[in-house]
Amino acid sequence: MTLSDPPLAATAIAAAERIVVKIGSSLLVDAKTNAVDMVRLKGLAADIAAWKAEGKQVMVVSSGAVALGRRRLGRAARGPGLEKKQAAAAAGQSMLMHAWESVFDPHDVITAQILLTRDDTETRRRWLNARATVGALLDMGAVPILNENDTVVTEQIKYGDNDRLAARVAQMISADLLILLSDVDGLYTADPRVDPDATHIPYIETLTPEIEAMATGANAAAGVGTGGMATKLMAARIAAEAGCATLIAAGRPKAKGSLTLEEGRKCTLIAASTTVKAAYKLWIGGSLATRGELVVDKGCARAIGRGKSLLAVGLLSARGDFSKGDPIEILDEKGGEIARGLVRFDAGDLSKIVGMQSAGLKAALGYEAGPVVVHAADLALR
Repeated sequence: MTLSDPPLAATAIAAAERIVVKIGSSLLVDAKTNAVDMVRLKGLAADIAAWKAEGKQVMVVSSGAVALGRRRLGRAARGPGLEKKQAAAAAGQSMLMHAWESVFDPHDVITAQILLTRDDTETRRRWLNARATVGALLDMGAVPILNENDTVVTEQIKYGDNDRLAARVAQMISADLLILLSDVDGLYTADPRVDPDATHIPYIETLTPEIEAMATGANAAAGVGTGGMATKLMAARIAAEAGCATLIAAGRPKAKGSLTLEEGRKCTLIAASTTVKAAYKLWIGGSLATRGELVVDKGCARAIGRGKSLLAVGLLSARGDFSKGDPIEILDEKGGEIARGLVRFDAGDLSKIVGMQSAGLKAALGYEAGPVVVHAADLALR
């Protein structure tokens, strides 16, 4: 176990530029009425709007669609069966988005709905498309509201809980901080609901099997959640390996302050095990099967070694049947591998512009395209 004096969670939030906030059903939906808790939702929107005013980019992973849909559809939507859950999700998702839009509107914050399945974050091409869309929304100042696409998902391609989905999304968009907000205020050495001697753990530098063994199951008293501390620690591990810290905190039943972590408020901060940039480079360099090869001249090879992008003018040849976004090997004139990266052209288009100056690209391709074949940010040196 690696524990140390807890740094202020507020410091972690202050330092983060891109934040993913996952909010559990137990906070968003009143267990007695199965209606949206608008007081809490307004408070969350106010907190997030304040962060945005500071220049932060924020994405929300929101549970609650199934619970709201079951209330809307009534008795017919209750009971076991995937089709009933999917029907409830379809009926409840519009209610959930309407609620989020209504609480962000007073702050002049635009929301955007995104529905994903596990395939969208684990299939490389779809991952790249989703990453580009979310990044564009964040850059435009919107707050994406994301949920699992329960309406069409099957058991084979679903996450099953939004903790892990939130971690994959944090990884996908290179977030600095993942906040898992639910009905628990962090990790304890045992379940505090049954063990009065359980001790709260405010800071975890490294997740170990000993720490993970402390996790307990879902809080049955909440009535609507599907995750528990075990899934939160699994999510924290995914995030940590992507260079993203994780904060586990409890929401508050009031109009403001669920995301305000003043000194003395209990929560658990789990440190990142690497940096966002290093994790992304490792993913490109060692975790992807390449689909082709690009051979570059000496000048281009030197530029890549200095951290520059690969430009069309430096290409000598392109081999393989690859598509835009595919991982490729970059070779020098002698055939030695110097880097790996994500290519920005399909193989057919790239073959038309090998060695070309920027001025001739549009005429050769028939559309406007920049000279960058592989951007420096998407390159991992060998």
